[in-house]
Amino acid sequence: MSVPEDERAELIGAVVANAVREHSTFFIVEGVILVLLGALAIFLPLFATITITIIVGWIFLASGIIGLITTFGMRGVPGFWWSLVSALIAIGAGVVLLMQPITGALSLTLILIVFFVVEGVAGIMYALEHRRELSGRWEWVLVSGIIDLVLAGILFAGLPGTAAWAIGLLVGINMIMGGVALVAIAVHARSALPAC
Repeated sequence: MSVPEDERAELIGAVVANAVREHSTFFIVEGVILVLLGALAIFLPLFATITITIIVGWIFLASGIIGLITTFGMRGVPGFWWSLVSALIAIGAGVVLLMQPITGALSLTLILIVFFVVEGVAGIMYALEHRRELSGRWEWVLVSGIIDLVLAGILFAGLPGTAAWAIGLLVGINMIMGGVALVAIAVHARSALPAC
């Protein structure tokens, strides 16, 4: 006997709600830790930026080494040379980020600027193209796209100085928002009636 789709979705929702309620203390602790780490990143953005750059460097280095090992393990497979080049680039990027984290932070900030520009232009174009379908909401998408472009402009205008704080500040803000969201979810789960 099969369960109807809407009943299955309701059952899954109840299971998730009960799990969040049972483990709400862990969510609160994780949320508070994220808020504290986010505040630390905001108050010490250079330290946070360099730390993040070093972590990204280790990730690139590890992925490059693993890629190199697997590439040589599959020498006869088509695309060997492309895989080899990709692994070597990852290793090179990792070494540069680890040996020169300040220069690496500048590179990561440039990538962040490009991301904000692409995201901003895409958001603006999406808002303008869908203003009839998104009546009453397309303006928010438009404003979001404009804010992305303004952020890109601020970061670019302040280079190389913005590289010292941009990544740490933005990661800090992200961590605080994530932590607040976890605490809010846990508090709400505690106050809600148990799902049947």
